[in-house]
Amino acid sequence: MINIILGLSIAVNVLLTAIVLLFLTKLKKVEERYNSFISKFDGKDNIEDILKKYIEMVKNVNEDNKIIQANELAIERRLNTCVQNIGMVRYNAFDDVGSELSFAIALLDNENNGFVINSIYGRSSSNIYAKTIENGTSKYTLSDEEIKAVNKAKEYKKI
Repeated sequence: MINIILGLSIAVNVLLTAIVLLFLTKLKKVEERYNSFISKFDGKDNIEDILKKYIEMVKNVNEDNKIIQANELAIERRLNTCVQNIGMVRYNAFDDVGSELSFAIALLDNENNGFVINSIYGRSSSNIYAKTIENGTSKYTLSDEEIKAVNKAKEYKKI
């Protein structure tokens, strides 16, 4: 009976020794990783101070991102009101004038607001007309060429 107890005691000691060695090996690996991590810093600050600095930096970046996002939204709103869509049609206003020297050009923003300019060239005179465009239409009567220019500007937006 004593031999059995002695045998069990030796087996338990061997098992416990193996477990302790395993834990020491794991602890050594953790210590090496910790030392490797710490060696990347200047050694003047402790880890808590370093983490506080990085947390403060992340907060600053988040605040900067909020400012950047607000600026981006403001720019996007303003961009929608800038001329972005252009359509132009050249044509001969009169039979005795060639080379399509007359033209209509539409300049529209993203909401299809803007204006159309029609320049009619003749041998003895030239006239220029401007008409406002709101939501893709005008309260003034548009010529066929002006309508084509506005439609081209609307199509330009789809590209």
